[in-house]
Amino acid sequence: MNIAIVGAGSLGLLFASYLSSAFSVTLYTRTDGQAEEIRQNGLFLKTGSLITRTQLSVYPISEWQGTEELMIVAVKEYQLESIIQKINDLKNPVSAILFIQNGMSHLELLRTLQVNTILIGSVEHGAVKENENTVLHHGKGVMNIAVYKGDGTLIRRFVSLAPTNFPITIKDNYYDMLVNKLIANAVINPLTAILRVNNGELVNNSFYYKALTAFFSEISVILNLTNPDEHLKNIINICKRTADNRSSMLKDIEKNRRTEVDAILGFILAEAKRNGKKAIVTEGYYYLVKGKEKDRGDSD
Repeated sequence: MNIAIVGAGSLGLLFASYLSSAFSVTLYTRTDGQAEEIRQNGLFLKTGSLITRTQLSVYPISEWQGTEELMIVAVKEYQLESIIQKINDLKNPVSAILFIQNGMSHLELLRTLQVNTILIGSVEHGAVKENENTVLHHGKGVMNIAVYKGDGTLIRRFVSLAPTNFPITIKDNYYDMLVNKLIANAVINPLTAILRVNNGELVNNSFYYKALTAFFSEISVILNLTNPDEHLKNIINICKRTADNRSSMLKDIEKNRRTEVDAILGFILAEAKRNGKKAIVTEGYYYLVKGKEKDRGDSD
């Protein structure tokens, strides 16, 4: 199976490293410089004390023609519009696309795509891009995939051929899958970004934990969760399991990058407005994160 990975951030590099052992992978980068760096020196994956080097085909995104059997879109949600425009402008239709963005706001954009098979992914791995051709895999998890449009033929084939050290699970309902991930991201990411703490501090510090539970309570009402206790337990477990990790939103703030707060809290605020529910806590944290973006020039 030929696979295109569009986006060479932490997840794009992580996917390219693992999937190259089982598939013919071509990585597409935003810049010519990164493509040349990986082409000349290879792609390095760090897992603990082990460093693995992978040599693969890599080109800037401007050269992508959409001929691969599966395209994995690994860019940030706010970078999707230009990618979707490029997909729709291609002369030959793309056969299948897998989107692995955080949040749920990107679902609206997918309605315009003229693609037979659209898949949605939820990534539970922890990864850090150390430089243009090195990714650190510091939190091993699972990749969940569900069908958004089309049938499940390709997804079953993809999962059956995937390397055993990069587990992939097929989920029946893409919406439920994304909501489960969204809830954890919506609570952990903004709080850690604002407080500038590792994930574990949200449960180790009693005052931070009170803020966490209050925030979660409002989100559970907005999303009308039927089993809030289970979701809260999941959030607590994630904080404990990834205690030393810094959330992606915190890392974006630290590196002067735009965050994905619009895709995460923006979706929850839209749901609250649509259903006539109050979102005082959520709105407050949303503005605080946007304020930190503005302090840093809102750069990408």
